[in-house]
Amino acid sequence: MALLVDRQRPRTLDALTYHHELSARLKALAQSGDFPHLLVYGPSGAGKKTRIVATLKELYGPGVEKIKIDARVFQTSSNRKLEFNIVASIYHLEITPSDVGTYDRVVIQELLKEIAQTQQVDLSAKQRFKVVVINEADHLTRDAQAALRRTMEKYSPNLRLILLANSTANIIAPIRSRTLLLQRRRKYAKC
Repeated sequence: MALLVDRQRPRTLDALTYHHELSARLKALAQSGDFPHLLVYGPSGAGKKTRIVATLKELYGPGVEKIKIDARVFQTSSNRKLEFNIVASIYHLEITPSDVGTYDRVVIQELLKEIAQTQQVDLSAKQRFKVVVINEADHLTRDAQAALRRTMEKYSPNLRLILLANSTANIIAPIRSRTLLLQRRRKYAKC
């Protein structure tokens, strides 16, 4: 049973009622075939994730909504085991590496390398790349961000990253320069 908020959430870019120019831009990017890495930033509750899910649906179709939650175990160089949850469809993954604290670099390196080295499962898919949505990107350590930058450069044919953040202040400049920056502002009701 889904929460009322989840049931009422807009599912397509056309159904979003605010920031129509941003929806039109995302729709054009999704249809162009040349989808870039994105850095979407704005305050909590501004609809960043809702807009990204709608964009993913525009990119891949309704299969994006068929998700599962996987628990993965990563091992650090000091033999410490990290359990990490991944929300995934066959087209995309949603991760929050900051959940593992200072070991986020291990998760970024191992998981993204593994994903980028595999081909798209659905050969009939509109796009030949997988998308990884990284929540709380502004909470990643500098080491994790450096690893992310290297991954963006090396595996861009098979992988696109969508970074979600509250602010760009803690994102290193090389990542900001390799992504399309999209700001989401909270829409307030007129009084």
